Amino acid sequence: MPEQHTILGGKVYVYKRPNSSFWQCSSYFAGKNRRTSTKEESLSKAKDIAEDWYLQLCGKLRAGEIKNEKTFGEVSEHYLREYDIITQGQRNKRYVDGQHWRCRGRRQIQYKTAALKYDEHHVLRD
Repeated sequence: MPEQHTILGGKVYVYKRPNSSFWQCSSYFAGKNRRTSTKEESLSKAKDIAEDWYLQLCGKLRAGEIKNEKTFGEVSEHYLREYDIITQGQRNKRYVDGQHWRCRGRRQIQYKTAALKYDEHHVLRD
């Protein structure tokens, strides 16, 4: 079991990964697990850096720099689940199968298109 310490009342974990001389830090913050390397071999320095890192995250959240937006993959997964209902069997099977290939990626979605809003409304209404 890797060595692990908590700081800030258990909000931040400082730990060492196997085969690494540097301490890492992680936290569940704003709905996501976030982690980074402290790039320090000293535990006391690593704890200081981890605390600063967490406080910077808090500042970014307050300033609106951290967004909890859905990724393209999450939106496309929802789209593909509903695709047969949306097209009502009007599309060729090869075209439908190609949608799975086209709908991949992890970029964040910042703006919904009118089509996605319509689809979301249609699915939620039924």
